[in-house]
Amino acid sequence: MKYEELEENMDQNLVHVRYNVEIEGPAIKPEDDEDVVSILPTKEPFKSIALAVLYENRDASLENVQKALNDDISPIEIINDGLMKGMDAVNVLYTKGFYFLPDLMLAGDGMMEGVKECEKVLGHKSETKGTAVSFVAEGDPHDIGKNLVVMFLRAGGYEAIDMGRDVPTTEVVKAVKEYKPILLTGTALMTTTMTVFPKVVAALQKEGLEVPAIGCGGGAVRKDFVESFPMSVYGVEAYHAPRLADAIVKDHKNWKDLRKEYSSIVGEFVSEYS
Repeated sequence: MKYEELEENMDQNLVHVRYNVEIEGPAIKPEDDEDVVSILPTKEPFKSIALAVLYENRDASLENVQKALNDDISPIEIINDGLMKGMDAVNVLYTKGFYFLPDLMLAGDGMMEGVKECEKVLGHKSETKGTAVSFVAEGDPHDIGKNLVVMFLRAGGYEAIDMGRDVPTTEVVKAVKEYKPILLTGTALMTTTMTVFPKVVAALQKEGLEVPAIGCGGGAVRKDFVESFPMSVYGVEAYHAPRLADAIVKDHKNWKDLRKEYSSIVGEFVSEYS
């Protein structure tokens, strides 16, 4: 029987359709998530500043920061207790899968605009936990991963030197000499460019240079490859970067420690390190 004939002879009263729908309850506001609640400040003007970042509102973030500065609130407090808390909340929602890449980028823009405004009052860059250098492997034009790493490091309180994409190995070595980073991060999307990482390590060793850890990641990169040469750690997620940096700065961990304790350091189960 053809479909048209079947449809014509079908008694719609005998057709039953059943949908299995899981009722999750009403949607909640981002600031009502239980993990976000534990992060966000409750005092003004820090609460409004943090919420502007959480809601990815660059204009409101800048306006709230300017108002707080006009009220003689310390720029350092605004950064640490307002802007950074807002970005911490954004990171939590991203980790949980509620926020996505565009949310991160927009929230990061709002946070950085506020930080720049505070730095104008300070007259210098705000104090950071340490310096990291980030690059995309030579020959590779793909920089989304690197951009995320840089954003997370800056949101985590680090001075992140962004070297851009397709960075020659010689330039990476120069940057290590100049900035003496606590963490060097490299990304590669292609199998043909990920081979740059061991060359970077060899070039550093030739110059007698050592970095506490080189975080290597990207679409083509795998843990077994990264662990085939020294100084390197396989970076699974971009948002892990500041947690690894914290372990280096606060707990004096090196690349060997990060390999062994990766999951405990980033605070979550990581299948690649199970």
